[in-house]
Amino acid sequence: MQKIKDIIQSSISVKQQILQNDTLLKTVQDCVTAIVAAFKNGNKVLFCGNGGSAADAQHLAAEFSGRFYTDRDALPAEALHCNTSYITAVANDYSYDVIYSRLVKGIGNKGDVLVGLSTSGNSKNIINAFDVAKEKGMITIGFTGDTGGKMKTISDLLLNVPSNDTPRIQESHIMLGHIICELVEEQVFSTPSAP
Repeated sequence: MQKIKDIIQSSISVKQQILQNDTLLKTVQDCVTAIVAAFKNGNKVLFCGNGGSAADAQHLAAEFSGRFYTDRDALPAEALHCNTSYITAVANDYSYDVIYSRLVKGIGNKGDVLVGLSTSGNSKNIINAFDVAKEKGMITIGFTGDTGGKMKTISDLLLNVPSNDTPRIQESHIMLGHIICELVEEQVFSTPSAP
């Protein structure tokens, strides 16, 4: 029983550190602003990750393209790993390191947002995708652990969760992602007040 409580407390502790980190919270707001602007300008948001972070990428993309709290039109968001024929072909014929960068090069446009989730911040395929995104004039948002890894210097906006423990980082990635989804939905679909 104590082990269970310790794990829960560890998760709470990471979230309390986030709650007290005004710089990180400001970055969350900046992510909302960037994504709202992209959607309002007719751009899309692409997500990428590996393993559990791929599941989180797919989860967050679905919150935009499906719905979060309100019944509303779909927003153009997609997780890049969902086409298994593409992923396996490119990984087999070229390299796993280019599965995302090749797709970003093919479908990414200036003004789109690329969100990469990597607890270490060192996932080669995400780093390569961010490099291509930069070349195309896309905005890059990195979700990482404490140090930010190699993604720290190549992310326009970096949400580096203050932990080095993969499960705790991923739990906070979903929390931050949900906050972003909620606020983006509110702002994109808010009705302007009458003058």
